[in-house]
Amino acid sequence: MPDLTTKEYIESLKRIISQKDDDKAREALKGLYPADIAELFQELNMQEAIYLYSLMDDEEAADVLMEIDEEDRNKLLKELPNELIAKRLVDNMDTDDAVDFMRSLDEGTQEEILSHIEDVEQAGDIVDLLKYDEDTAGGLMGTEMIVVNENWSMPQCIEEMRRQAEEMDEIYYVYVVDDDERLRGVLPLKRMITSPSVSKIKHVMKKDPITVHDNDSIEEVAQVIAKYDLVALPVIDSIGRLVGRITIDDVMDEVREQHERDYQLASGISQDVETTDNVFMQTAARLPWLVIGMIGGLGTSFILGGFENGFAANPKMALFIPLIGGTGGNVGIQSSAIVVQGLANNTLKAGQILRQVAKESAVSLINASTISLIVFIYNFFTLGNQSITASVSLSLFAVVMFASIFGTLVPMTLNKMKIDPALATGPFITITNDIIGMMIYMFITSMLL
Repeated sequence: MPDLTTKEYIESLKRIISQKDDDKAREALKGLYPADIAELFQELNMQEAIYLYSLMDDEEAADVLMEIDEEDRNKLLKELPNELIAKRLVDNMDTDDAVDFMRSLDEGTQEEILSHIEDVEQAGDIVDLLKYDEDTAGGLMGTEMIVVNENWSMPQCIEEMRRQAEEMDEIYYVYVVDDDERLRGVLPLKRMITSPSVSKIKHVMKKDPITVHDNDSIEEVAQVIAKYDLVALPVIDSIGRLVGRITIDDVMDEVREQHERDYQLASGISQDVETTDNVFMQTAARLPWLVIGMIGGLGTSFILGGFENGFAANPKMALFIPLIGGTGGNVGIQSSAIVVQGLANNTLKAGQILRQVAKESAVSLINASTISLIVFIYNFFTLGNQSITASVSLSLFAVVMFASIFGTLVPMTLNKMKIDPALATGPFITITNDIIGMMIYMFITSMLL
């Protein structure tokens, strides 16, 4: 496989494209995975990408399309007629990929593309799947799977499996249903080999398979797959009918995207942005929290301004403002990050607020005592002002205790309100702790001085 990152390869490919040498262009792409071709398209302009795209067979073109960044994909699709998109691309996608693709289009374009799909059954499956919320198991699942009836004999079952497998790329499990399409079990390959003449496969199937419901969240699906080490997971409806299956690669893509969104949210970025997004989109995503942070900074300045006389009488008080604010922010982020992680991997239940607060209080008591004692010893020997020494240590103790409990309560409260708790691990905690921390510091100092 060629090294796609080398300047020589890119220049050679561009030269082939400029010469419109179809055979050499196909040879240059030979052996590349769809993800590699999608990465390669980032080095080409739109006309060059369209030329290469036109040389691919339908199946490869569909696979590459799903690997291309959404913004670049939309640019590419604008150059292709909807009828071609339907017949050449959507017809060759698995239903879960087709639904992901269709969700990125406006409603009018969706309807036009669906009207051009030749496989009526696939078009119907896509329409049904589009009705699900994209953050649920139903919105993530596909309908391509091997399904057999529990009353079939093994020879009949194998024959039907061969017929169904012709239109599938990968086979993960064989699902067994009853006459009402309700999922009854899974047929392991080993039992197919060791029981070739069994009268009915319900006698050898593995009963009560692990499932998820079509309205379960993606987070719940990911937890089930991780817990039981599955590569695919059947999806059932409210009455137990088999309606689809979710594969681990689909879940990993969704989890990765969720983690990216949470990371950006925790970093103070309000929208999902990429390095390739334009200046306006990046500014719109980043500016809101910067403005909120600025307002928080002004609030802190206002609080400190109210103690101007205290600073004039004891200038060394100002030396510890960064220490108080920084420690409170760090402690709050630590506490909230642990809670957010627990909520995400389901090790912390929403009803365990009191238990978690009690545990966090114990941890923060040890941390606060240790930090304040270290600062007290340092200031005792270096500062020469016992009142300030005491006020700084007491303030640190109080700020650490407050930040720990606040950092624990906020994400759990947001989660209960159905708001992404990742919001609590970002600027929100830092800004709040800065303001409250300064109020605590100024109050304790004014009482002692």
